[in-house]
Amino acid sequence: MAETRSPRLAVLIDAENASAKIVNGLFEEIAKIGEASVRRIYGDFSSLQAKAWVNVLAKHAIIPQQQFAYTQGKNASDIALVIDAMDLLHSGRFDGFCLVSSDSDFTRLASRIREQGVDVFGFGEQKTPESFRQACRRFIYTENLHSGLADSDQKPPATPLQPPSAAIPILRRVIAQLETEDGWVQLGPVGQQLANLASDFDPRTYGCKKLSDLVRQTNAFEVNHAGGGPVRIRLKVEHATKKKTKA
Repeated sequence: MAETRSPRLAVLIDAENASAKIVNGLFEEIAKIGEASVRRIYGDFSSLQAKAWVNVLAKHAIIPQQQFAYTQGKNASDIALVIDAMDLLHSGRFDGFCLVSSDSDFTRLASRIREQGVDVFGFGEQKTPESFRQACRRFIYTENLHSGLADSDQKPPATPLQPPSAAIPILRRVIAQLETEDGWVQLGPVGQQLANLASDFDPRTYGCKKLSDLVRQTNAFEVNHAGGGPVRIRLKVEHATKKKTKA
């Protein structure tokens, strides 16, 4: 039998808009998605801002694409990244692209790649404009990678990017979309719908490793996992009552 190959990914890093501190967590996260067949980074590595990347390039087999900043205010690195991305896209060899940047200038690039039927996974800071985040199939905050949450052996940080309670509205919304007669919905479809609804939804943002942990931490949902079947959740009676009262 032929061996099933992982999705081939092109990883393109904007050195001027990404910290070298995330590199270990970045490639651990990418390994969950597929095989990083192409690994390129773009920037002026003679500048202090990009020099930190020089020390980690060899370890992760990242190929530097040097772009000297001949004219102030003109970003040659962004242009080079976009040109390479389009060349790689039209080669037809890749199942997905990983764009590592917090720069909204890559919004149109992400949209164009997805128009071609190829997945785009974005990696950037929480400050990344929503336009770029939503242009990606999935967007991962690099703060979660830097915190060590990409490593399953480490615990979530003491202070998450957002409290678990902040996830209640979107979880409620998804449950309403999947509503059943008894109010119980399986956690698997909830996770799938969350990914469709918000590309940047991630339990780690709320200090939890898994969606089931986050649901429990909110204290707003009942969780049922009886008989070894699929995990099911529904809104607690008191929260449902409050919602109706407000309405």
